[in-house]
Amino acid sequence: MIAISRCSSDDHLVIIGNGMASQRLLEAVVKLPHRPQQITVIGAEASPAYNRILLSPLLADEMPPSALTLRDAQWYAKQGITLHLNECVLEINRAEQRVVTPCRTLTYDRLVIATGSRPTLPEVPGIGLNGVYGFRTLQDADTLAKLALQGGECVVVGGGLLGLEAAEGLRKRGASVSVLQRSERLMNRQLDSTAAGLLKTTLAQRGLTILTNARIRHFEDDGAGSLAAVVLEDGQRLPAQSVIVATGVTPNAELGHQAGLATQRAIMVDDTLTTSDPHIHALGECCQFEQHTYGLVEPIWRQVDVLANTLCGDGSARYREAPTATKLKISGLALYAFGPTEAAPEHEVLHYSDPENGDYRRLLLRNGRLEGAVLYGDTHSGPWYFAQALAKTDLAACRQALLFGEADANALLLDNPPTPSSTLEAA
Repeated sequence: MIAISRCSSDDHLVIIGNGMASQRLLEAVVKLPHRPQQITVIGAEASPAYNRILLSPLLADEMPPSALTLRDAQWYAKQGITLHLNECVLEINRAEQRVVTPCRTLTYDRLVIATGSRPTLPEVPGIGLNGVYGFRTLQDADTLAKLALQGGECVVVGGGLLGLEAAEGLRKRGASVSVLQRSERLMNRQLDSTAAGLLKTTLAQRGLTILTNARIRHFEDDGAGSLAAVVLEDGQRLPAQSVIVATGVTPNAELGHQAGLATQRAIMVDDTLTTSDPHIHALGECCQFEQHTYGLVEPIWRQVDVLANTLCGDGSARYREAPTATKLKISGLALYAFGPTEAAPEHEVLHYSDPENGDYRRLLLRNGRLEGAVLYGDTHSGPWYFAQALAKTDLAACRQALLFGEADANALLLDNPPTPSSTLEAA
């Protein structure tokens, strides 16, 4: 990968994609003194950038669509940014440094590809039937809300974060919902068996049907090209008028691949978010750094900081991978997790469980330093635990109070600060 100098005021910066990553980049760039005066954004959706994280509470009718809007069209105009909505890029011509849409051809000096991702669809017979949906856009949320209001049976495929949030939203809208999870427990990448069991019990009490170890054989056709049922490998048949697929995402990297950029699972970038073409950058869910692709906002926000510096700063910023924490966005449910799901033999495991009140905590320590946590119920100390893990703080002095949260642990740390040697070792 090739490092390049920053944009000049005469450069034309073109950004393909008007999602959260693109908008965050714009917010950063327009504040910098060396921003290009000509910026054009091309968005495939009809609406300006909105907060996709809030699609689940929108589906659950907990907020209006207007609450998701990040900036209205007037903001772009005030910043001197040209915004083209409801328009897809058909081609990137690297030799001539231009992009082609059905409506126009634009030349660029710098190009940012921020095309996001799409739902990964399982390769099972019937996946193309009418009634099978993803959950990624405002239009998806609107479609699913209307389906739920009609009643009937909905099946959500995927028991991870997005699947559970979609299932609860559909339930709150009036649908009868079943959730299918291939593994033995919900949120298997984030939760241990105890927390996953508590989550399953709570969701079942709310009215969701949760099926784990559930593998789909096929989607059944009603004879007219629409969904009739989901049939599992064990022969169980679940009547359904709609299926919502939430089994992960696939990067929208086709434009980069067609343009001859280096791609693997997504568009390859270096630690300045620059692709194999020094005039083109990629950002967010459509890019790949080393072996990593992205579906959470925290690493993408760090990418934005680096790319803004690459484009309009001194070019010194470099992207590095860092741990992230997981939070569930379901009304009345609190969950916070980070680090390993399973304890290793060398981990010290601290547990606290109060099933009657739905409260559970599990901490994983190695040599007095926190490496992982699962909090269910009372999660207020989650960010503090995460900060201690990132800082590699020696917590041996407050081990006996760790499960009781930040205040108790800090009180012991003040009385028994780490020795200089242990502080140096932690660094």
